[in-house]
Amino acid sequence: MKPRVIPVLSLKNGGLVKTRRYQDPKYVGDPTNAIRIFNEKEVDELVVLDIGASSAGSAPDLEVVRLFAEECFMPLTYGGGIQNLQQAEHIFELGIEKVSLQSAVMQDTRLIQDIARIYGQQSVVLGVDIKKNWLKQPKLYASQTGKLLNRSIYDYLAERVDAGVGEVLLSAVDHDGMMDGYDLDLIHSVASRLPVPVVALGGARSMDDFNQALQAGASAVAAGAMFVFKGPHRAVLINYPKRAEFDSLDDIE
Repeated sequence: MKPRVIPVLSLKNGGLVKTRRYQDPKYVGDPTNAIRIFNEKEVDELVVLDIGASSAGSAPDLEVVRLFAEECFMPLTYGGGIQNLQQAEHIFELGIEKVSLQSAVMQDTRLIQDIARIYGQQSVVLGVDIKKNWLKQPKLYASQTGKLLNRSIYDYLAERVDAGVGEVLLSAVDHDGMMDGYDLDLIHSVASRLPVPVVALGGARSMDDFNQALQAGASAVAAGAMFVFKGPHRAVLINYPKRAEFDSLDDIE
């Protein structure tokens, strides 16, 4: 079975943006148009994260979510601003397959438990941002506050998987938008400890990077900049590998 290759679209103020190391969001176009292009390219799966809602602590824009759900022909994960079960219920009712949770579950796991109990473990994705401190040690990063957390990454993940998380979206903040390759040590250390799929995000630039992440233990690979930029000058161009290129990816047992 070929692994999933997942574009991740970041939203801010209704527009599609791309950041570098979570800073300086650059406007790159209309997200609805990007979804249409990915439909045509028969993308495996799509993740849409409203980073504006997450940082501001505002609620999901359900009208925008509805539009995305109507346009998207592939499985869609939505994250950003989800703080309670009612919001998640509305999102599922609109046709979204999975919700990605992060800020709302950093302190406790009740929201994970509530959603998993009603919609199943496979519907809950845990977004986890990891950033290195000045000693180059990986730490949990709270993107809403911009602070590193002095907590065990592995205990934090294990608690949330036990609560009902079905998949982990593992983002290396220092590699975000840099197209300098994945953090393979991070992928291996996390994936080797968890019983659920780990989706690697942050740093992809080529199919070879995908294979390296998969060999390190990722169950799927995700990318942002690679799928919205093209060439050394980072010209905006929505793109996705041709089906023939997927033959170079290692199969998953």
